[in-house]
Amino acid sequence: MQETIKMEIDDSVVKDENIDAPEISYEEKLRFVNTISKPMAPKKLTKKIYKCIKKASKHKTYLRNGLKDVQKHLRKGETGLVVFAGDVHPIDIMCHLPIVCEDKNIPYCFTPSRMDIGAAMNMKRGSLMVLVKEHPDYKELYDEIKATMKTLSAPL
Repeated sequence: MQETIKMEIDDSVVKDENIDAPEISYEEKLRFVNTISKPMAPKKLTKKIYKCIKKASKHKTYLRNGLKDVQKHLRKGETGLVVFAGDVHPIDIMCHLPIVCEDKNIPYCFTPSRMDIGAAMNMKRGSLMVLVKEHPDYKELYDEIKATMKTLSAPL
């Protein structure tokens, strides 16, 4: 004889994985950026950049992320848009890369949060920087971002 036992599970202790932390506003994120984070992308441009990153992440070689990968491909001569995270500590690990971008005439800007860059790539981890290359699927958005990045005030 097989006996079935009914058990009641108390799920009040179990954490729900889908619960998100309260969203921090753009202005709050700006409080955590470091001093070299210039030019900082405005709120509207930041949203467009994240949208472009999301589209580029669907194509295998059109998005380079992380310090080593971006640095290697910039050295090899790849072009595109470079997006840096503004809340990087210590800043010594990436403070030379904006100068590299200026030398190679590659448009770049900073966004307030590295976690948001990672979220745009559908990753749970943050990313210090990304290099987005042009693709026909998002060319219009890419060109709009590129034109806006060039008009941002350059650091002194």
